[in-house]
Amino acid sequence: MLLYEHPLSSYAQKVKIALREKGLDFTAALPEDFGTGRRAGPFAEANPRAEVPILVDGDVTLFESTVILEYIEESRPEPPLLPRDPAARARARLTEEICDTQYEAVNWGYGEVLWFRRATGDLAERLKAVAARQTAELQAWLTERLGAAEWFGGARFGWADAAAAPMVNRSVHYGLGPEAGSPLARWHARLGERPSVAATFAEFDAAAARMAAASAHYTTGGRRREYRDHRLEWMVRSGGVEVVLAGLRDGNIRFSWPHGD
Repeated sequence: MLLYEHPLSSYAQKVKIALREKGLDFTAALPEDFGTGRRAGPFAEANPRAEVPILVDGDVTLFESTVILEYIEESRPEPPLLPRDPAARARARLTEEICDTQYEAVNWGYGEVLWFRRATGDLAERLKAVAARQTAELQAWLTERLGAAEWFGGARFGWADAAAAPMVNRSVHYGLGPEAGSPLARWHARLGERPSVAATFAEFDAAAARMAAASAHYTTGGRRREYRDHRLEWMVRSGGVEVVLAGLRDGNIRFSWPHGD
């Protein structure tokens, strides 16, 4: 298997955790055109959205992290990540949906300010404050779903844990992690004891340490951050519409496929 990915992508991390939990061999590669928005070449041919992750398994090429997870689960069912009970499976997918949409957007918005300096001064502080409040709200929701169990699926690590792990861990990196000693903090500590998660988090940490040096690529237009769906909504409704307008003016942001020009 070949996985086109970026170590900072929460969606790619989710897929890598699943692959490693199942003991599957894969090669991880950063696409040469990642972040450029180019519309030609192998990367764009594999995914017209020009997003990671992309999984290539023989003659099967897939994008969209949830679709990839479903393919992995169905083609390599052991050990299972989804429980057998339909209601429990639905709960796992619902946890993933909230993590992939609302939680990822908050993390992404905070990173736009912290790593890419899209806003400064009072605007930056307002955006970070919004992200901090919403992170706490999302973590409270996850804590309620976790309950007294060790994992979101109960006694064993599963689908929802793989989906939530990159989101909560990024919050921890930002200094917005769950309260020490809380059920969600203890869950996060257990994650680090699993080889699949520890390896994925180590790759995230190494890439995050290089972000300060790489951030200029995304402000000069060499690379362009993708403003799409929940991410764009978050920035606008959190008071950062001028960030979007500046990105359009400076040509250092992009929107998803299909393209309008």
